[in-house]
Formats: sequence, structure tokens, C-alpha cells
Amino acid sequence: MKDLPILERRRIEALILKHVYDVIKERSGADEAEAVIGETCSRSAIEQGKTFADEHDHAPTLADFAAIMPNWTKEDALQIEPLEMTDEKMDFNVTRCRYAEMYKEMGLGDIGHLLSCNRDGDFCIGYNPDIELTRTQTIMKGASHCDFRYRMKNNGK
Repeated sequence: MKDLPILERRRIEALILKHVYDVIKERSGADEAEAVIGETCSRSAIEQGKTFADEHDHAPTLADFAAIMPNWTKEDALQIEPLEMTDEKMDFNVTRCRYAEMYKEMGLGDIGHLLSCNRDGDFCIGYNPDIELTRTQTIMKGASHCDFRYRMKNNGK
């Protein structure tokens, strides 16, 4: 499963979650459906972060995080414009997002942020809770680019 590109994993997950979303929406309404899908994806992201963290014998750093980024960019899934990388910060913009394109093609553009975007910060909780993401816009929500700004809290201590 680890060799499967994350873009393909998200496509497979979305094929199932679409039906789960539809059933919950029919039974309990759109707000509840979005809450359940959001919480499900959040828990999954935290667990995935822990799995990646377990590969280290130390608390993962931003350099470690940068080293695993190809998992998300594989097969040109993301086009990234690097801005700044230091021990305390990693800043980049995503200028093309095939995840957003895929969800829109699947008719899931309205919940794509729950299926992918919201996972980004949650991944950090499992990977290293001292890594914090700030993002003010996403392609998924109609912006020209996604602005990823990762910071080490407490200078990594």
C-alpha cells in the first residue's frame, strides 16, 4: 500500500466516502455528513502522520517532512513553488493541485477540502505536533494557489 501514490489512495478513498457522505446526508443532513467525513479524514490523517513518524528514531523535523513530500507530489499530483526552507520554517505555494481536479471530476468538489486539504494540518498532529501549518487559501476553494506555511513551534523544542 505504501508504494501506491497518495493521489491514487485519495481517489480510492473518495469512491467509498462519496457513498458514505450521500447516505449520511440523506439520513441526517448535509451538516452531519460533512462533520462525519471531516472527522473521519482527520483521524486518518493523524494516524498516517504517526505511521510516518514511527520511521524515525527522533521527533521528525521540517527537513524530515520535506524528505517525505514526494509521497504527495508523485505523478505530478502537486506543482510546488518553493519559497523558503530553514530549520524553523518551510514555505511553499502549490500552483497546481491534481487532488482538487480529481475531486471536481468525481463530483466531489464541494467536499474536497474535507477529503484532502483539511488533512494537511491534521497530519502534523500525528507526525510531530510541534509542526504547525498555516494556510489562508486553497485551489480547492477557488484560489489561484495554496499557500502552505509550516512552522516549528517552540523552535522545535
